[in-house]
Amino acid sequence: MAGTGTAWRPPRACDDYWSEYKHCKSLLHRFHCYYTLGEAPSCQQWKADYHTCRDWEKHQTTEAKEALRGSERQRVAQQQKHAPVWELRKKPPADWHLPLDYRNPKDS
Repeated sequence: MAGTGTAWRPPRACDDYWSEYKHCKSLLHRFHCYYTLGEAPSCQQWKADYHTCRDWEKHQTTEAKEALRGSERQRVAQQQKHAPVWELRKKPPADWHLPLDYRNPKDS
């Protein structure tokens, strides 16, 4: 960022990208993703980001900078596209302070 006096840094440390890649390739994580999503995760983006980050550290090219920015933006957008499972309350129920009646449940 020219003119601000501070040098641009990647959003994460390069070692973080490598750690995420190793975690993604682990047997436990692959099993979890296959069980919950029905498919194995693709870990190549983490590896590509690691190499891009290392390239940025060595040469500080604009292409590496933009590639890391785009990858992080895509990752954040993908996380935000999932709707929450439960609807959050705005305020507590009106009878929250009343004692529970265990002997006479309403559902039965």
